[in-house]
Amino acid sequence: MTETIVPKSIEDALRDGEEYSVELEQLMRNARDASDFLKALAHESRLLLLCLIAEKERSVGELETILSLRQPTVSQQLARLRFDGFVTTRRDGTTIYYSLANDNVRQVIRVVYDIFCSGGPTAALCRPGTPGA
Repeated sequence: MTETIVPKSIEDALRDGEEYSVELEQLMRNARDASDFLKALAHESRLLLLCLIAEKERSVGELETILSLRQPTVSQQLARLRFDGFVTTRRDGTTIYYSLANDNVRQVIRVVYDIFCSGGPTAALCRPGTPGA
């Protein structure tokens, strides 16, 4: 059985030539929200940061070392992720730790990982110690 993305009520409204419906308006709002969500993910450094933070809570220093990125770059991307609601922070003395803000972010990162890093054509690129990793 094929899963439908667009609810039947919207399909019916579009098929019947209705130009506007509450359902269609909601679908448009949801599409805009999804687009904003995906735009925030559409940056290599932010994706890498989210993948690492998905494993466990991490500090800026840890992320900087693991990714070999400069601290201002890491901090700038973390600020964007925090602004967009992808990560939350916890302070311990002078160290700030970052963790994923919610399960929606975790699910998306898991799907991206599953597609690109576990068994797909680019899986070898995601495993440490392999050429191109």
